[in-house]
Amino acid sequence: MSGDKIIHLVPAVDEDDRKPGHAGNIKVTRDDWLNVAMDVLVSQGIEQVKILALGERLGVSRSSFYWYFKNRQELLNELLGVWEAMNTGAIVAHAGEPAETITGAVCNLFRCFVNPKIFNHQLDFAVREWSRRSGPVRHILDRSDATRLDAIRAMFERHGYAPEDAVTRARILYYMQIGYYALELQEPLEVRMSFVPGYLRGFTGEAPLQEEIDALAAYVESMNRGNTP
Repeated sequence: MSGDKIIHLVPAVDEDDRKPGHAGNIKVTRDDWLNVAMDVLVSQGIEQVKILALGERLGVSRSSFYWYFKNRQELLNELLGVWEAMNTGAIVAHAGEPAETITGAVCNLFRCFVNPKIFNHQLDFAVREWSRRSGPVRHILDRSDATRLDAIRAMFERHGYAPEDAVTRARILYYMQIGYYALELQEPLEVRMSFVPGYLRGFTGEAPLQEEIDALAAYVESMNRGNTP
């Protein structure tokens, strides 16, 4: 994460709990702790991300946690870092991909939102729920949303849209995509894909090329077969 720091609410463990010379628990790694913490954050909320409970899920004592993290807050900071690098990073990267047309550029961006390996919408909303309880997290979330919107605005400007128009279209596109998840729509992906040509016209004011629609459809099909990253 960047320079913004979260207030440390949990004191570090006593030094006696991390005496040098003791081997770490070989049963789990730092990534194991992060992964189980992420799973709990998404499924149960930030209040349940507790060291003892995570250790029980991993089958290890809480003392092994302190070989990888100073305290619970360090773990929480890292969870935010993973979220920001993954979800915000994906939107920025895909919005910046080269495309000959604006509709092709939006199709590139759509790849984020249809592939949970790239953009984890469940994690996104877990962080949004977390931000309701934490001012520092709210600040990081607001900054991240601004970064995403700015990347989408820049995408429109590169394709000739005036600055004010680019801002408006970026907001419409981004808020609509986030709204899909906020409403928890139980819509099959094939149904969602059937609306893509209309969405593209609505977002851009331009008619998409058939090859752009076909390329996105092929990406979704490949994703469903497990062949996309």
